[in-house]
Amino acid sequence: MKKYFKKLRPTLPSSSFDLNQNVNKTPPSSKEVIIEELVIDLENPPSDPGLRPNIMEYPPEKRDQVRRAYLLKGPCQPRNHNFPQTMDGDRKRRFIVSWFDDFKDWLEYSVEKDAAYCLYCYLFSADRERKHTNFVSEGFSAWRKKARLREHVGNHDSDHNQCRIACENLMNQSQSIQTAFSRQLEKSKIEYRCRLNASIGCLRYLLMQGLPFRGNDESENSTNQGNFLELLKFIASNNEEIRNVVLGNAPENPKLTSLDIQRDIINTAAFEITKAIILDMGDDLFSILVDECRDVSVKEKMRVIIRYVDSFGCVIEIFLGLVHVCDTSATLLLKGIKSLFSNYGLSIASLRGQGYDGASNMRGEFHGLKSLILKENSCAYYIHCFAHQLQLTLVVVVKKNLNVCSFFNTITRLCNVIGGSCKRRDMLREKQMEKVIAGISQGVIETGQGLNQEMTLKRPGDIRWGSHFGTLINLLHLFSSVIEVLEFVGENGNDDSQKAEAIDLIDIMLRFEFLFVLHLMIKILGITNGLSQVLQKKDQNIVNAMHLVKVSKCHLQQVRDDGWESLLKQVVEFCGENNVSEIDMQDMFIVRGRSRRRSEDMTNLHHYRVELFYSVIDMQLQELNNRFDEVNTSLLLCMACLDPKDSFYAFDMNKLIELAKFYPSEFPPIALIELEYQLGNFIIDVRMDKNLFKLSGIGDLAKRMVATRKHHVFPLVYLLVKLSLLLPVATATVERAFSAMKIIKSSLRNKMGDDLLNDCLVCYIERDVFANIDNDVVMKRFQSMKSRRGSL
Repeated sequence: MKKYFKKLRPTLPSSSFDLNQNVNKTPPSSKEVIIEELVIDLENPPSDPGLRPNIMEYPPEKRDQVRRAYLLKGPCQPRNHNFPQTMDGDRKRRFIVSWFDDFKDWLEYSVEKDAAYCLYCYLFSADRERKHTNFVSEGFSAWRKKARLREHVGNHDSDHNQCRIACENLMNQSQSIQTAFSRQLEKSKIEYRCRLNASIGCLRYLLMQGLPFRGNDESENSTNQGNFLELLKFIASNNEEIRNVVLGNAPENPKLTSLDIQRDIINTAAFEITKAIILDMGDDLFSILVDECRDVSVKEKMRVIIRYVDSFGCVIEIFLGLVHVCDTSATLLLKGIKSLFSNYGLSIASLRGQGYDGASNMRGEFHGLKSLILKENSCAYYIHCFAHQLQLTLVVVVKKNLNVCSFFNTITRLCNVIGGSCKRRDMLREKQMEKVIAGISQGVIETGQGLNQEMTLKRPGDIRWGSHFGTLINLLHLFSSVIEVLEFVGENGNDDSQKAEAIDLIDIMLRFEFLFVLHLMIKILGITNGLSQVLQKKDQNIVNAMHLVKVSKCHLQQVRDDGWESLLKQVVEFCGENNVSEIDMQDMFIVRGRSRRRSEDMTNLHHYRVELFYSVIDMQLQELNNRFDEVNTSLLLCMACLDPKDSFYAFDMNKLIELAKFYPSEFPPIALIELEYQLGNFIIDVRMDKNLFKLSGIGDLAKRMVATRKHHVFPLVYLLVKLSLLLPVATATVERAFSAMKIIKSSLRNKMGDDLLNDCLVCYIERDVFANIDNDVVMKRFQSMKSRRGSL
């Protein structure tokens, strides 16, 4: 009876399945199914074979969809995983990674269960009523008996091969029922390919530009069908071959324009992009950059960026994926990262660096994400984002010094008054345009490409890199125009509060103290702004970043020692140009808001030179030393010995051997001995090679070693160079990914699902890779995702 009457929802043991996805109370979509009160994405089911539910637990009508998803994803083969050793027989044994090459089509490994599984048998053995306990439910872990793997395959009529044939038949659409009933003529196939190629081309353009593709009403008579259909119409109107087979001229069912078709094409494109990136990275080591942020739907998202060195010696930072997390605790973040890694066969054991913005849940010493990863992989060294450290330094200076803090409060008020009204912004532009035209006619202002661009006041932000410097530069150029706008508001404001605010701002801005602080902060921020911009480059390495920080400190010290006279001269000249009263530096300083009797016995020279000039610069230097104290650790100091500047002047063999000891997996004791000899030969060779002269950093050294084939001559030295490049300097790529998310998922597209958002982001952010993926590759996978009405 059990054979004919099966349970619709059999009970699933709680220990047999653990889903690394968020569980919402909302009903599941058509692409999801509930098993044991857990929502499972049928298009992206759990990757780890030890965490999968039995294939029979899925509804019968959904099983083929799940099987396709697993066959398209391929067997779970985490090649870079640190396979644990267990007692097997008389000694410790473990899984051998080379077995993936011997049985690459079906062999899987579960990180959670430390066991091997068979993908083919998992998908079809239950339907065939055959039992493969060792390779389906319990897993195979007798590592000393590799012959069992070949015995499992068996002869041509074995259970395994029967399951393999069933998988091949499922993916072979020429044998599907739909295709058998509709034997297409050659002309029909050509027309189907043409329609599919046109749909892929339209979506390719829209995705690479970050444009929306859906419309509010996609019916035939609608005037707002969306960019996808409108672009398809435009292409058809200019191409007779396409016009004859798409839209109205296409058959009713396979028009290839529905929402499901669009999503399948986008998912296929994103998969092929990530696949190309993973293939380029291979089994190499990598590091991660992680940050979390809310999207427009107020959903917490975690972005994961991968940093690796490609075959040409170039540092590559790529967007791996987006993970929706219901909580930003370190445990859930790590769980999301592991889930993402399992989808692409990556392992935490291959991590050699971590980069975060310094949030407590990321860098916590005991319970942060950094600490949790270090517990699993002690070689995944953490580097605080240099750009965030630099920005925090600037913010601290603003908050600690009362004069500077008051100055930036005035800047905020000024931005509110000028920027809070479109009319005042337009007035500011007009005033500045009149001055530029007058200056050009008098020959005072030069003309040329890129000069005299329109500018306005920008609001400074503590979390936006370089925003303070941009605000002050614009204010310096627009100063006289800003004063004229404030005078107009003070005379013609809508109410007394606006007039009083404008008059108060004029009184503050036309003082020597305000202009002095303005020029002082521009000089200080200008020194660190260059460092902030350079740190945002993808190929920046840790040694260059350390050097740039040192340069900024030295420059600030020079300004402190020798910059007082030049700064004072600039301020006095600016006061003369804008009719601001100068002050005598030998007079007594009067504190604003106090009477002369309560003022301290202090000259203007002492106040401006000691309490402002020296104090602010000293505070900046002190914060730079405190924030960047991590660059003094032995790890980073050892990496500095690889700096190729001045014919490898910093080269120190003992420190480089010490650096290699930080990575015991790559440099066991025997390799350390070989490395010592390679370093000795390497330094002699590179100092004699003219091709390696005038290199600017470790990044250039890696590229030149690959170009001259020296990475084959000195493989261990090149490995040290790669490990140095893997340490992330800044999380600028993550910040750019968040900016891209705001473009893709805007307030008008706030209902976009997590999977679609992730696929669109992959296509948009990695559009350089997308441009090199042929449409035929996308077509092939698209056809394999489901049973299509048409075939190629």
